[in-house]
Amino acid sequence: MDRYDAMKIFTRVVEQRSFTLAAQDLGVPRSTATDAVKLLEARLKVRLLHRTTRHVNPTLDGEAYYQRCLMILAAVEDAETAFAGAKPKGLLRVDVHGTLARHFLLPGLPAFLQQYPDIEFFMSEGDRLVDLVREGIDCVLRVGKLKDSDMVARRLGELAEITCAAPEYVKRYGRPASPADLEGHQMVGFRSSATGALMPLEFSAEGVSRPYLLPAAVSVTGAESMVTAARLGLGIIQVPRYHVSDDLAQGTLVPLLTDFTSSSIPVSVLYPRNRQLSPRVRVFIDWIGQEFASRNI
Repeated sequence: MDRYDAMKIFTRVVEQRSFTLAAQDLGVPRSTATDAVKLLEARLKVRLLHRTTRHVNPTLDGEAYYQRCLMILAAVEDAETAFAGAKPKGLLRVDVHGTLARHFLLPGLPAFLQQYPDIEFFMSEGDRLVDLVREGIDCVLRVGKLKDSDMVARRLGELAEITCAAPEYVKRYGRPASPADLEGHQMVGFRSSATGALMPLEFSAEGVSRPYLLPAAVSVTGAESMVTAARLGLGIIQVPRYHVSDDLAQGTLVPLLTDFTSSSIPVSVLYPRNRQLSPRVRVFIDWIGQEFASRNI
């Protein structure tokens, strides 16, 4: 085994904190992963990993070597794609909320893959907190304000929000003329995956935004379930317009308080700060930025 392959195995072991999981990711026997790290340690004459029965963690020397390996592996990949006509290749792993993917990512994906036929695209769906390094995810697309983190964020656009409810709900509770009329109404609660707290509705008047936390007989942690609950007349929801465009067109949901619209919410792509972007990730980030810029969101 050459040093390049050994470095690839070592970095994955560090990221997965496991020889077994790293070997599964790379499609090699566990013994190959173990031997690769042993050979590196013998060559360098330092201990790179602390091994226990449950976990594998890098030593101080191992962490320093891991950072160097990331730069070397990225430089090799850059060099291989620097020649005329060479295009990015390899597995690209992206995590994105399913509804966002269906509206903004998947429609243009065939053209992207036609332009880069040697990229293998893997998409996981969710809005949970993702450990990009450990899970081997190259980048994530997220909606909403971002907390401080060790990831780099690139803003892709702003998503206009709309407040709506089912016609049956409006018939039962009435149509509020202003946010002040929301007393006696209820919302479908959306709970933050990070804190578990209910997210309030927000309305703007004269440039000032104010939260309104209504009673919620039903609360969920998934956007699809929230929209479904609203269709069933279980309460008011506030979501990006694209998420309910079909419902609004079909009349299964009707807009409310359109003169007091909440502010738009950002959508961003995030990637690890401590990892040099591979060519396939760079071209994807540039492409998805153009996809959002070309759409009326």
